[in-house]
Amino acid sequence: MNDDPGSTSGPAHRTWWDRLGHMFSGEPRNRSELIEELRSAQTNGLLSVDTLTMVEGAIKVTELSVDDVMVPRAQIVMIAAESPLPDILAATVESGHSRFPVHGDDKDEILGILLAKDLLKFFGAAEHFDIRAILRPAVLIPESMRLNVLLEEFRRSRNHMALVVNEYGGVAGLITIEDVLEEIVGEIDDEHDDEEEPKLMHEQPGGGWLVSALTPIEDFNEQTGAEFSDEEYDTVGGMVTSEFGHLPEVGEEVGIGEYLFHVTEADDRRVQQFRVARQ
Repeated sequence: MNDDPGSTSGPAHRTWWDRLGHMFSGEPRNRSELIEELRSAQTNGLLSVDTLTMVEGAIKVTELSVDDVMVPRAQIVMIAAESPLPDILAATVESGHSRFPVHGDDKDEILGILLAKDLLKFFGAAEHFDIRAILRPAVLIPESMRLNVLLEEFRRSRNHMALVVNEYGGVAGLITIEDVLEEIVGEIDDEHDDEEEPKLMHEQPGGGWLVSALTPIEDFNEQTGAEFSDEEYDTVGGMVTSEFGHLPEVGEEVGIGEYLFHVTEADDRRVQQFRVARQ
């Protein structure tokens, strides 16, 4: 580290490291101050935008409950225990899921969880099929459980799915380990998700473009005639967020070269869309 008192970078870095040490010194600090320090670290180049997003997501998970992110009861694909094998196979193929709650006389009577892979042995041997014999135990959790507590429970028990019950013992929803992880790392696509790539840039009738933050800089340059470098950042979102020096909010704007980037969509974890016009 440069100790030259005339250095413009040394004192600033020492000040930031002092603040970082203070943050982990065990003294009481609130979450807002912690996030402020992390964003300062990103501004100083010690954290990437993606790393900052994940850390903020992990902090957010400690503040959310299961009922904030669960799949509601009406959207759960359930299987009745008395359903014939052909109907069960059709439901598993159509939904594309790998785990299914199985219920008895009504949907609040959960008998267990059916894994789609456990049905393979019954292809061509339907006469031996007994769904109750292959069910796995169902994990039941309350709506109020914190997501970080649930994540630890998933890790400890090696379960990937839990049914959420309300105060009366009825099924209120369903949550998977993927639902929790998406709160930290963002959307996770799998082989059953729509593979059609969304259009990331839309030219506006009055001039300019609506641009997704995920737009590759190379594509932006091709459609607008810009000449931004993609050596340091791959996406427009990464480039513009770096120019702001913090995670921008809706309504903020910044000029880069000949272009003005106005934030039109953002949440507390990432910027999502810009309106772009030539200055």
